[in-house]
Amino acid sequence: MTAISSLYPQPLWQWFAQICAIPHPSKHEQALSRHIQTWARDKGLTVVEDKVGNLIIKKPATAGMENRKTVVIQAHLDMVPQKNADKVHDFTKDPIDAYVDGEWVTARGTTLGADNGIGMASALAILGSDDIKHGPLEVLLTIDEEAGMTGAFGLEAGLLDAEILINTDSEQEGEIYMGCAGGVDAEFSIPMQWQPVPAGHQAYRLNLSGLKGGHSGVNIHLGRGNANKLLARFLVEQAAALDLKVSEISGGSLRNAIPREAGVTITVAADKKVLLENAVAAFETLIRQELSAVEPAIKFAVAETILPAQVMNNASQHKVLHLLNACPNGVVRMSDDIAGVVETSLNLGVVTTTGDTVQVVCLIRSLIDSGREQVESTLASLAALTGVAVKFSGAYPGWKPDPASPVMAIVKDTYQAIYNKEPVIMVIHAGLECGLFKKPYPEMDMVSIGPTIRYPHGPDEMVNIETVGQYWQLLLAVLERIPAKA
Repeated sequence: MTAISSLYPQPLWQWFAQICAIPHPSKHEQALSRHIQTWARDKGLTVVEDKVGNLIIKKPATAGMENRKTVVIQAHLDMVPQKNADKVHDFTKDPIDAYVDGEWVTARGTTLGADNGIGMASALAILGSDDIKHGPLEVLLTIDEEAGMTGAFGLEAGLLDAEILINTDSEQEGEIYMGCAGGVDAEFSIPMQWQPVPAGHQAYRLNLSGLKGGHSGVNIHLGRGNANKLLARFLVEQAAALDLKVSEISGGSLRNAIPREAGVTITVAADKKVLLENAVAAFETLIRQELSAVEPAIKFAVAETILPAQVMNNASQHKVLHLLNACPNGVVRMSDDIAGVVETSLNLGVVTTTGDTVQVVCLIRSLIDSGREQVESTLASLAALTGVAVKFSGAYPGWKPDPASPVMAIVKDTYQAIYNKEPVIMVIHAGLECGLFKKPYPEMDMVSIGPTIRYPHGPDEMVNIETVGQYWQLLLAVLERIPAKA
C-alpha cells in the first residue's frame, strides 16, 4: 500500500489505500462507514447518517466562494466481491491486496473496488483539504449500490441542499455521462422433485471456469462467455446420450456480474465414465475455438465426487436445463439514437440449488422502459412455457439525458480548457444512481465523471493511474467554476 499511497494525487490515493484496508462488500459497509464518520467528526464536519445508512457530510465553502451554488459529490460505499476460485479471501474480513502494476493499480485475485472506491476517495480527499477552492460542499455516500441500490432508493427529500450533483461512478476518462440505463431483476423459481440415484451410477463434479466475467452493463457487448449458459448448453446436448442425472447446479454470484464460473454435480452409469470425460474435453475444445478471441483461458474439468443422496427426477431436470438453455442472454438491442451504446440487455447472472428449489436470477437493463418491458414479457413467456414461476423486483429508473444541463456544459468546457480536446458526451448502459435521485430531488442538475477502470465486477479489475490524476484535476477545476447562486 505504500507504493499506492505515494501516487498522484496523493490525498486521493492515501484515502483509497484506507478504503482497501477496510472490508466493504455490499451489505457489509458498516465498518468503513464508521471509520469515515469518526474521521469527519474529528475534522469538525457535519455528518448525517440517514435511515437506510447513507452518509451525508457537509463542508462550508472556502473563503470567497460562499455565494456559489451548493454541490454534492456522490459515490457509493460498497464494492463488488468477486474472486478467482483459487484465491482464499473473505470479503467481510480481509483487506483488498492492491498493488501497482505498471500504469495500473489492480488487486491479487479479487476485485479491486476502484468501482466506486476511487470516486469515494476523491470526495473524502476534498473534504480533508484546506487548500482546494470550492463553494458549499456536500458528499453523499450511498450504501448497497451494487446489490440493489438500497441507499439510492431510500434517500429522502430535504437531506441535501445542493443544486448540482457530480456522480463519480463513471469508468472512462474523457467521457462525460448525462444518462444511464434503468433495470429490473427477474427471478425464476423452479420447484424440484427428486428420485433415488439409479443403481450402478457414479457421481462427478463438472466445473466450468477461467472466463473473464465483468460488469453486466459495461462489458455486456464484448461477447464474453456466460458460464451458466455454456454449462446449460453442454448438459442439454449430453443429457440423453449419457443418460446423466443432475443433483445440484450453481453458477455466478451476482446478478450484475457476467458469470465466470459454474458447476454441476451429476451421476452417470459407471461404464459411461470415458464417454463423459471425452464429451467434456470435446466441449472445452469447441468453446475455446468459438470464443478464442475473448475467452482464451476457458477450463472445463470433470472429477469424481461423493455420490449424492438423490437426483432430480426427469421432469424437474428437463425444466431446469431447458429453461437455462433457452433463456436469452447478452445484448438484446443496440441504441438507434446513440452510436455504439447498448439499448437493452439481459444477464443470466446467478443459478443456485437451495433445498427443493433451483433459483435463476437475471438482470434486465434498458435505456427505455419499453425495452425493459419487452424482455420482461419474453421471460414471462418462458416461465409460462416451462411451467415455473418468475417474479420481477427492484426496478429502478433510467437517468433521462438532459442535453441542456448547465453542469454538463461546465464540465465539457472545463475539460476542453484543461486538455485542449473535446470530451465525449455519453449515455452509459450500466445503472447509475442518478435516476433514483431525481425522485426526491427532481430539479437537481446532474453529471457523471470518473477515471478509466477496466473489467469492473471481476478479479481482473484495474484502474489507470494517469487517468485518476486527470479525473482529479477535472473535478477540482469544475468545483472552482461552479457559478454563483441565482
